[in-house]
Amino acid sequence: MKVKTGLDRFEKHLPKALKGSSVGLLLNPSSVDCRLRHAVDIFLNSKKVKLKALFGPQHGIYGETQDNMIEWKGFRDPETGLPVYSLYGHKRKPTHEMLKDIDVLVIDLQDIGSRYYTFIWTMALCMEACMEEEKSVVVLDRPNPIGGLYIEGTMLKPEYGSFVGLHPLPARHGMTIGELALYFKDRFYPSLKLYVIRMKGWKRNMWFDNTGLPWVMPSPNMPTLDTATVYPGMCLLEATNLSEGRGTTKPFEIFGAPFIEPYELIRGLQAFRLEGVRFRPLYFQPTFQKYRGKLCGGCQIHVTERNRFKPFKTAVSIIKAVHDLYPKDFRWRKPPYEYEKRLLPIDILAGQDRLRPDIESSKDLLLMEKDWQEECLQFHRKIRKRFLLYE
Repeated sequence: MKVKTGLDRFEKHLPKALKGSSVGLLLNPSSVDCRLRHAVDIFLNSKKVKLKALFGPQHGIYGETQDNMIEWKGFRDPETGLPVYSLYGHKRKPTHEMLKDIDVLVIDLQDIGSRYYTFIWTMALCMEACMEEEKSVVVLDRPNPIGGLYIEGTMLKPEYGSFVGLHPLPARHGMTIGELALYFKDRFYPSLKLYVIRMKGWKRNMWFDNTGLPWVMPSPNMPTLDTATVYPGMCLLEATNLSEGRGTTKPFEIFGAPFIEPYELIRGLQAFRLEGVRFRPLYFQPTFQKYRGKLCGGCQIHVTERNRFKPFKTAVSIIKAVHDLYPKDFRWRKPPYEYEKRLLPIDILAGQDRLRPDIESSKDLLLMEKDWQEECLQFHRKIRKRFLLYE
């Protein structure tokens, strides 16, 4: 039996108060139902609402902007004639002008379970704008593709908020986008009229390939579930001079740099005795982004036991190993990064300034992990468990 997403259940479960409403739709290519019908087609054919406008997050409503941090402009959709508003460009929060012709903003985005992924922060800014403009928000819930059981990594502190983390969350949050919306409303947008249309059949121990749903790339560098599995850790490499594999066919699974000798790095990584993962030595030439056209030495991550694999701990181990093996070559990336011009990228990705000095001082990995595990435990007890919709 396939899991039914909020989009699959929209027609039957639309709140009565919203019937006949003028609707804006925040979406991208992965906004499809269990039969691969796109949300635009479903809403255009709906007799319960009138679709008036489209909104798109990072990478565009068609997923057309391949690389990271590439802005795009709004336009009029040639197929439907509807206005398309960019929320990853001059504006990242909807304006009064964008919202004036709608009563409700419906959000149907496939999140991937990591705090850095900007779609959830586009959702948060939409919630804020709709609260201010007294518009309703409907979130069509979707699976967390890497499951809803595990949480891992450092917690975001408010002073390190950015477009890769606006509100406190661990790097791997283990929540669905609907659960996150309920958390954001409760803590940050209390007067917003929010409706979450829940999934049917989803359980927290499900990975995406257990759901029976089709995988459509949420973004151009998120081609598979394997990519999403490593992303809660491997995105940290964006804050270094290591290639995170953009410009290869395995982004975030392949990593390296011209100064790395693959076998030497693997010997360094073996000292951490990481579970559920093996590293395979390789060389590669990225076709774009860092080291375009240059030969890089590195590894590919092969996750062998995904329920034991810890993506954040693995990525921190990789950065520690490279930092210690190649101290003259390793560098932290400088700002700007994702609209932040002052703080170091590693600090806004970590959500705090403790991870970087811990790596630089060669602090024991297990002691580092103990620190973020305690942060995750406190987040779950005090916040997360109140907003979980599924068992």
